[in-house]
Amino acid sequence: MTDLNPDLHSWLSQQPHGLRTFRTFQQKLEILSEDDPEQRGVCRLLSGLVGSYVEAFDEEPLPVAVADRAYGRLLDLVGSLDLKGNPDRRLADINRVAAFNLVN
Repeated sequence: MTDLNPDLHSWLSQQPHGLRTFRTFQQKLEILSEDDPEQRGVCRLLSGLVGSYVEAFDEEPLPVAVADRAYGRLLDLVGSLDLKGNPDRRLADINRVAAFNLVN
């Protein structure tokens, strides 16, 4: 079983803030969801969250302030997840990811 949170957070914290990072993050989520089936729900939600952001700015100019804010919000969100927590905590995290918006 992969320890999803520290691996993703560590990788993400070392990346630039551009759309390519977000696309690569989606690919990492796909791989990790296959490696750790217990985390598929949160991986799918995170991937959808990132995918919506990428689609919103794909082939459009991405203001640096928006990119920096979205990157910071994603980094904070991933860092706050407790994927080894009890079922109540994991459900709360899943619901928080489902309601999250990277831009606002």
